[in-house]
Amino acid sequence: MPTTQTNAATAPTYSCSADCPDLQTTLHGFVDDLIAGSMSVDALTTALSGKIDDLTSIFRQQRNLEGHLIEFAIGAVAKRNPELKVLTQNLRLPVLPEALQIVEMNDADSFRALTFNADMRGHKTYSPDLVVLNQRTQAAHIIDAKRSVYTYDRVRLDELQNRMKAAGLVLPDFLYKEHKRLAVSEVRVVILTADDRKTDIENGIWHISQLDHLIEVDGAGKAIAALQQAFRTRVEANWTKAREAAALSRRQARGDQPEQVLPIDGADADDEHDPLEDEAADIGCESGPHLIKLGFALAPARH
Repeated sequence: MPTTQTNAATAPTYSCSADCPDLQTTLHGFVDDLIAGSMSVDALTTALSGKIDDLTSIFRQQRNLEGHLIEFAIGAVAKRNPELKVLTQNLRLPVLPEALQIVEMNDADSFRALTFNADMRGHKTYSPDLVVLNQRTQAAHIIDAKRSVYTYDRVRLDELQNRMKAAGLVLPDFLYKEHKRLAVSEVRVVILTADDRKTDIENGIWHISQLDHLIEVDGAGKAIAALQQAFRTRVEANWTKAREAAALSRRQARGDQPEQVLPIDGADADDEHDPLEDEAADIGCESGPHLIKLGFALAPARH
């Protein structure tokens, strides 16, 4: 998609924009749905009336829901670009032992033109959060979205990226067979994190603010950051109301003094889904090499 440059910014401005009323309605509607369940005032009040395990579950659920929100928002914003095919379903990609060995033992330049047949059975799988295919350039991005990678050490990140790259070696054949013969000539992998404390854009760990470049939609990163903040504000408001309701109930029953309202957001932690724990899945039976390009997502050009 063509871009234009402005003197006021170093990043490119794309013809597609996240500043769209219909998109905002969709995104905030998803927030409403998430809040209406386990983050409602009633649900939080019930948890406060229970045991410590109930509160622990609430804290964990809040992080999980925020992770789901980020994943959903990336897909919704990416669909603003008509050149992109955004896939979120039926993405159990086989991680072949030989593909993983090639990735672990070789530099990316040594295998970036290799791919394998996806018809393999009995192998472990990797399920990305999204696959975004630019149908004009035939470049596909395997995306793993994280609320935070701050708790990941380097070894764990390397293991995740190796699985992503190994899965990338079967992606062209997989999309051709399982998704209406979609054509792929290049595969790139990227971890998107909403926490900017541990990013490495040259090695495939991007902050969500760089999403504009990835999907060629202006304002994409800002839209998701604003949505994430809106979700947190809504949860915090409900948490405050629930704490006040629970405290009032206890004071009425026992004559206690008012209690301090504590924030719901605890220590930074990653979303609960860990793609390193994906189970084996049956997908096919034979492998065969084909030529593609494989590597990390391309960093934005500096101007």
